[in-house]
Order: sequence, then C-alpha cells, then structure tokens
Amino acid sequence: MSEKLFDQFKGKKVFVTGNTGFKGSWLSIWLHELGADVYGYALKPKNKLDNFIVCDLEDKINQTYGDVTNMPLLEKTLNAVNPDYIFHLAAQALVIDSYNDPISTYSTNVMGTVNLMQAARNCDNLKSLVLITSDKCYENKEQVWGYKENDELGGADPYSSSKACAEIAIQSLRKSFFKDSPVSVISTRAGNVIGGGDWSDNRLIPDIFKTKRADEVLEIRSPYATRPWEHVLEPLSGYMQLAILGENNKKYDGGWNFGPSTYKHYNVLAVLQEIEKSTALKHKILNQENKLHEANLLKLDITKAANELNWVPQLSFEETIRYTVEGYLVQDDKDVYNHRVKQIQDYTNLAAANKTSWAL
Repeated sequence: MSEKLFDQFKGKKVFVTGNTGFKGSWLSIWLHELGADVYGYALKPKNKLDNFIVCDLEDKINQTYGDVTNMPLLEKTLNAVNPDYIFHLAAQALVIDSYNDPISTYSTNVMGTVNLMQAARNCDNLKSLVLITSDKCYENKEQVWGYKENDELGGADPYSSSKACAEIAIQSLRKSFFKDSPVSVISTRAGNVIGGGDWSDNRLIPDIFKTKRADEVLEIRSPYATRPWEHVLEPLSGYMQLAILGENNKKYDGGWNFGPSTYKHYNVLAVLQEIEKSTALKHKILNQENKLHEANLLKLDITKAANELNWVPQLSFEETIRYTVEGYLVQDDKDVYNHRVKQIQDYTNLAAANKTSWAL
C-alpha cells in the first residue's frame, strides 16, 4: 500500500501555537493520531468544557503554556523544539472582543505573528511554516462573489483589520527573510469554522449549545448574515496538505482560501433551522439598531485550492451541521477524545471515497 500524504507527519516534530483553542486542539488530535510528536504553545484554556480539556490533550502531547507576545519564552521554547513543521493558530479570534480590547487584539494577532516568524528563522529543521489568519482579512465590500487570495486586504472592525495587518506582515517577512530559505511560508484564510468543542463567547454555534445546556432562549443578532460555514476538519486538511507539499517547494508560498463550495454559503437562520431538525432550540431575534459593525455578507473563492491542491470540501451543509451537532452531544461523555478521533476517521474515509488526493 502506498503511503498517504499525511503519513509523512509520523515521527516528525510539529509545533502548534494556539493549540488550547478550538481549531488548534482539533489539529493536535489529528496530528497525534498520525504519530507526530506534537508540541503545543498556547494560553491555558479558559473553560472546563473546552476541547483541549475534555480530550485530556495535556497528557497526550508536549505542552507549554505561554503567550505569543512573550517573545523570550516563545523563542526559547520554539528553538528548543526545532520542529519540522509549524502551525500558527494563536490569535484573539473574536470580533466583539476586538472592540472591547483593540490593543490586545493587535498585539496578539500582529506582533504575535511577527514574533513567531522571527523565532522560526533560527529553526534549522523547519520545512514549512503555516500561518492561519482569517477570511475576515479581506476588505469586505459586501460583494456577492467570493474573495480571492489576491483581493484587497482590510477591515472595518479591529479584529478584521488585525488579520489584514498580519497578512501584510507575513508578506513582508516572507520577502525579507525567507526569500532564499527553503522554508515555505504559507498563510491560510478559512471561513466560519464550526464543530464540537468550541465554547467561545459571542459565536453562533457555541451560543446555541450554551443556551441549550442552560435551557435558555438564544438571542440572534443578525439572522440573515451570510457566512462560509465549514466543519473544522475541512480547513485543517488544507493546512496539513500545504505543510507537507510545501516541504522544499516554494510554489506553495503565499495565501490560500479554504471554505465551502461557491453556492454553499448560508445565513444564520438557515443554520438554526438545520440544527433544529435534530435538536430543540429556543431563540429570538434582537432589535438590530445601534449594534457594532459586523459584515452581513462574506464569501470565499476556493478556486486556487481546488485547482492547485485538488482540495475540495468533503461535507455538504447538512453533513457539516450533523458533524457539529454530534460533536456537541458527546461533550459530557467519558471519552470525548475517541469521539473526535472517530469523526476524523469518518472524514478521512469519506475523502478517500471521493478520491481526494490527500486521503489516497
């Protein structure tokens, strides 16, 4: 049997920042199951329900608790590991929090990225550096077509702006310090990523299941806001694919979008209605006056990933919601970790059945 692409992670040192967060914890599970030697660097989790906690990841990987704005600790930790691959997911990831604390948002999202890239320059074993920003990095003009990787960067709110700033910093440091290096410097922009284990504040899916657990009424701010919803395993498969393919191959440098197919963008109300097919919810729509600015329409164009990586989403909208609901319903089980692993296995088998290149 020929080796699958992700089998190349086996026995390799992989450094993951922000791994106590939602996406980072899922990535750590997947890499651990592939046999990688995972080194996490992140703040301590805030919620006892967080994926990192309920999956007992601290006992399964090499964990350092630290802030990416703490350059001495970050540099010391990263250089001691001297990893083969780096995934940078550490971020202040919430729009409303960025209004409440813009300084911390810019510090973490911009200077945290600069610190990580600067420290990575001293890693002799490093093959590829995958930096996760956001689909919010694009100057949102409420256009009906998806944003492409070369579209204008910007942001009306501090969070979106900080991600655009991070992308500009990545471009500059790539050209300034990695131009003659064999290390690939890759930035990725994913859509609205959902799945079991996310309990962040002011996010639709976590809020749904928080209110459900408390038997309260969910308050909806923007029922008709359209977003590129995708299950967490979708972009992670793209990040991992780029990390491997980027080894000694600079053609993968630059930005990459990962999101749903062109006509698979749904609004908040559609998400609620789909979830209500399998679980009871109580919600009400709030008065829309005097609210903070949030984009109403956001779409991604994934043509580049489809054409150059043969990467396509594996899950339909309905399957995305089903995977997500199932992920939350097992939250109180004794072995959440194995439930996560089962979803990863099911997703990988589906990708193989679809003849997706990374799964073959």
